[in-house]
Amino acid sequence: MEVVSGLMLATWMTKPVWMWLVFLAIVIVLLVLDLGVLHKENREIGVRESLLLSAFYIALGLAFGGWVWFQLGAGAGIEYLTGFAVEKALAMDNVFVIAMIFSFFAVPRKYQHRVLFWGILGVILLRTIMIGLGAAIVSEFSWVLYIFALFLIATGIKMIVFADKDYDVANNPVLRFVRRHFNVTDEHHAERFFVKKPDPKSGKLVWFMTPLFLALVLIEVADVIFAVDSVPAIFAITTDPFIVYTSNIFAILGLRALYFALAAMVHRFHYLKLALAIVLIFIGSKIFAADLLGIDKIPPALSLAITFGILASGVLYSLWKTRGADTAAR
Repeated sequence: MEVVSGLMLATWMTKPVWMWLVFLAIVIVLLVLDLGVLHKENREIGVRESLLLSAFYIALGLAFGGWVWFQLGAGAGIEYLTGFAVEKALAMDNVFVIAMIFSFFAVPRKYQHRVLFWGILGVILLRTIMIGLGAAIVSEFSWVLYIFALFLIATGIKMIVFADKDYDVANNPVLRFVRRHFNVTDEHHAERFFVKKPDPKSGKLVWFMTPLFLALVLIEVADVIFAVDSVPAIFAITTDPFIVYTSNIFAILGLRALYFALAAMVHRFHYLKLALAIVLIFIGSKIFAADLLGIDKIPPALSLAITFGILASGVLYSLWKTRGADTAAR
């Protein structure tokens, strides 16, 4: 255990401590601003506010990428932007799953931000652990990158084959386990995650989980599943822990704001999953392509251009194919 923790610390410290402190300071300020200032009270977040907040988080993430470019050079800056774009796109796919989870538990819109906020904190912790372990493993065993690459290619192919298969909330094994082994209430209790109620058998007051807490649990589970895709994807782009972690977290931080803008028009991004699948196949394949071409790696600028082109094509084609969907629905 000490060896593993030592390796993780060594890989994290590949950049000066002050750079990590700048990043952490920005993240802490954003979290405090979000919960302590902008959303002190539970309320519905409209599409306009969501779009403005999304634009702010994207601009901040890109600005940080510009700072990385200035401090570490063009190569590092482009790798950051590629990782940011891929993670942001994968986060959009995550939005669709979150929308299904909220719909399944009938979570009122005014309490959805509360669930997402605590969900994001859990995501940041989970990504820290997964990226730390991944960086330590890759630094010791570089051949693991080829396993990541094969996994990404296989995942992309699976996404194409099962593109029309929706996330099954009701049959989620974690949800079934929780309902079988813990006290769960079917009705909401405002913004509370837990509530005391009489036990049906003994009549004593015991703690029950509310649907709001179950939604939070499934959102965390969903992120673990998505992280299995996104963490290998970013390591296939760069093995620098600083770029891997910062690009991941800046993309994730805007997920709450992005959710409220996209949840209302999930149906307009039908072909985004196909574009994501192609991106994962491309990112996995370029590691093998570099070996075949006898080069260290595909140029970062070319990789960014191809990644952005695929994602932009998926979004634009989706919007074009579903351009009459809202009118038909009305």
